[in-house]
Amino acid sequence: MASHPHTQPSDPNSHLPASPLHDLMYGHLHASALRAVVLHGMPDLLADGPRTAEDLAAHAGLRAAPLRRVLRLLATRGLFREDEDGAFALTEGGTVLRTDVPGSQRDAVLLFTDDMFRRSAEGIPEVLRTGQPGFDAAYGVPFFQHLAATPAASRLFDTAMTSLTSGVNEHLVRSYGFPDSGKVIDVAGGRGGLLREVLTRHPGLTGVLFDRPGTVAEHLLDTEALAGRWDVEGGDLFTAVPQGGDLYLLKNILHDWPDEDCLRILSTLRKAMAPGTRLLVIDAVLPGGSAPHPAIALDIVMLLVLKGRERTAAEFEELLTRTGFRLHRVVPTPSLSSIVEAEAV
Repeated sequence: MASHPHTQPSDPNSHLPASPLHDLMYGHLHASALRAVVLHGMPDLLADGPRTAEDLAAHAGLRAAPLRRVLRLLATRGLFREDEDGAFALTEGGTVLRTDVPGSQRDAVLLFTDDMFRRSAEGIPEVLRTGQPGFDAAYGVPFFQHLAATPAASRLFDTAMTSLTSGVNEHLVRSYGFPDSGKVIDVAGGRGGLLREVLTRHPGLTGVLFDRPGTVAEHLLDTEALAGRWDVEGGDLFTAVPQGGDLYLLKNILHDWPDEDCLRILSTLRKAMAPGTRLLVIDAVLPGGSAPHPAIALDIVMLLVLKGRERTAAEFEELLTRTGFRLHRVVPTPSLSSIVEAEAV
């Protein structure tokens, strides 16, 4: 049946193609808009359901007209939804922006949209020329040295890392078949969140948490359920690590470092391990080529902020082979990280 000559299509722009180029050009706008609505608490104000921009603005002391436009932009990215009455709601994907939900990503958003990362990214042209981190050029010192001297930045980093790893340790431990007995040594294990999860779920295991003395002094292992099954030891993973373990863990460490430093770390571990001892390298594993993977963006973060990198399974295997290990398999998990299982030979 022919349309009335004055009838308009339901979506007059439905013929417009998606433009990856425009998405890239405007990417900084999306990031800045996301930071703004998180800073002003919009996700928490939407916890109980849809609200108009006028209502949200009145509660947050903002201007309604620009707020509506910013929320509309973010709605195109699937974090918010606008209904027929002009009210906005969080989508399922946007729920993690709230502060009061398990696995909240609010602090992670605030970290990765912070000036530390924006200024580092602005230095990419120079990074391509020198190969040195953009952060160092922007701030005049290495990233972790800046954190040590800047308490606010350090707190932001710590809370964001907690945000990003919320629930990850549980995914990791559920994804790998840990032995029923033996000693687990968590190398550079921070405050011991992963080791605590391992020991809690496997009561026949004991463990050692190894990291810098100041870090292990604030460990999380002193619980009733783990009484008598753990120890802590301070030291430098480039120098020596505890001997006598049946299983060694190395979580989110190698991606912080260039290959030459990874070889030093792995060589130190190999000296402490008897032949046949297992090592679990826990890091993102890139698929190779240009196949989409969330860790590809993280690889650029490492390029800009540290001298580390994300790696493919083949690149992990090369590092392991050169330091006296044999790669057995790569175990995927529901988190960003995979488990690279190797054996000392």
